[in-house]
Amino acid sequence: MNSPFATVSTFPDNVQDELAHVLLRSVGAERPPYELTPEEAADVAASIPEAERGEFATDEEVRAMWAKHGR
Repeated sequence: MNSPFATVSTFPDNVQDELAHVLLRSVGAERPPYELTPEEAADVAASIPEAERGEFATDEEVRAMWAKHGR
């Protein structure tokens, strides 16, 4: 008995592609990428040099962030 993958590998490429898209959509893997707001992009840009300098949030700052945002 052939595996499903062996069977699908005999299908034309375009059919294999469509089946792959269906599978990925069914598990939520084909979502459009998240687009940063201008404010978020500015925050990310500012954080890169901070990280390069070793400037990271303290444990207390992280706890406060989680408390504020419900985690």
